[in-house]
Amino acid sequence: MNTGLVVLVVLLLVVVAVLVVVLVRRRTSAPAAPAAPQDPFRDTGEDVLRGDPRKLKAGDLVEIRGTTYTVRGSLHYTEQSWGWTEHLLDDSTGGRKMWLSVEEDPDLELALWHEVPSATVTPGPSTVDFDGRRYKKDESGTAKFVSSGTTGLNGSGTAKYADYESGDGALLSFESYAGPGEPDKWEVGRGEPLTRAEVRVWAQGG
Repeated sequence: MNTGLVVLVVLLLVVVAVLVVVLVRRRTSAPAAPAAPQDPFRDTGEDVLRGDPRKLKAGDLVEIRGTTYTVRGSLHYTEQSWGWTEHLLDDSTGGRKMWLSVEEDPDLELALWHEVPSATVTPGPSTVDFDGRRYKKDESGTAKFVSSGTTGLNGSGTAKYADYESGDGALLSFESYAGPGEPDKWEVGRGEPLTRAEVRVWAQGG
């Protein structure tokens, strides 16, 4: 009986020791990393149904208001902590260049841009009159860019920009990619905002 009691006491001590070790390990283990912040207003269901414009890249197809385009290349801009992307679109007609801009500020903002090579207006004033509309200056600055695919620009560089908006929501943009010491050569684009429902994305390879 004494031998059996000793064995039982030893077993109990072993169990207690194991429990102590487990509890100590749980307390000293590193805490789980906090989950990445999520935007509660982001419509992920819309991204599943129509594709995510934030993930567009060269070779993808994008349908805008019933017309399908191929993304030829993209310009990714950053200015301090802020960034946006412009995608060069090709509808296979050989017409004017068109760009799709994608920005979160903080909500998703989409716009379709048409280059206007014949425009003679330049940025600077608080208002600009162009093609029967008066545009008010919205923002301007200098941003770094990285190019991917076919855009007609170097792989990276800097660009000056100035954005204007009319009272009825029409957009006007100026961009200059002149090098240091070179005079600005402004490229003018006329833009129109797009709703999320007007854009559908098909990623390359499905």
